[in-house]
Amino acid sequence: MIGRWTRGVAVSVVVVLLAACGGGDAGTTTPVPASPGTVVASPSGPSDLGSPGSKEIAMKLVSSAENATLDWRAQYGYIEDISDGRGYTGGIIGFTSGTGDMLELVQAYAAQAPGNPLAAFLPALRDVNGTASHNGLGDSFVAAWKAAAQSPEFRAVQDSERDRVYFNPAVSMAKGDGLGALGQFIYYDAAVVHGRGKGLFTLDGIRTTAMARAATPTQGGKEADYLNAFLDARVVAMKSEPAHQDVSRIETAQRVFLQQGNLSLRPPLTWKIYGDSYTIAEAWESDYASAWRPSPSPPDVRPDLS
Repeated sequence: MIGRWTRGVAVSVVVVLLAACGGGDAGTTTPVPASPGTVVASPSGPSDLGSPGSKEIAMKLVSSAENATLDWRAQYGYIEDISDGRGYTGGIIGFTSGTGDMLELVQAYAAQAPGNPLAAFLPALRDVNGTASHNGLGDSFVAAWKAAAQSPEFRAVQDSERDRVYFNPAVSMAKGDGLGALGQFIYYDAAVVHGRGKGLFTLDGIRTTAMARAATPTQGGKEADYLNAFLDARVVAMKSEPAHQDVSRIETAQRVFLQQGNLSLRPPLTWKIYGDSYTIAEAWESDYASAWRPSPSPPDVRPDLS
């Protein structure tokens, strides 16, 4: 369960998602010849967040809220205590030492790479699970995390754990409720911040609250009405925690896409998080698809597509 608070970097980012080969500089929403390794998404493909271009968009949307950047691949080595009561927060979606997902991540890494720099900290991670404590961790753990992040194996394990614990279950649940890519992303982002479980302010609890107010498409309801009810419940969940009083990741991002009727989450997309502006411009998914591999076996080395 994640809850990273942005670190206040004031940025205005324009990422141009393009379609053939060329330079890769930031630009405008006007399509131009593409550059090697640009991020792409299909303007006419299925409304499926698991498709390569749409998944890339999802990763960038979350990174804008979690790290104040669209460069989510630069976050494997990120780690700090953000004083949210969850201990250390680290990696591409903010695995935390206090909620168990960081422990599961390091266990998975140890299974694939015995003797890795983080394996020695498994006993301490077990001891601090459920607390904000740093006991047995500290600076040496932070250094080991950053060292491990240079390893393709650790980066691949972060990808696979993200998908196993958060992305795949959230997208599957949303599809079962009849939601398109926007709704699938809304569920995923809720899972990243609030986790899964029976609690009122988990993804599952927020969904239950929303379903008491509006029917899902599967139940015969209107998708926009249900998603508005879900976001309303999500705002309450966010504000229940001192570290999440700012709800701009909902009100000036997800709610904006919903108000625009962009239920397929197709670019161009423009949004704000904590007052910082971001844009993803339109492009084509076919040139980008080969950059992704099915989880849990991503490639050892991923191209820098940010």
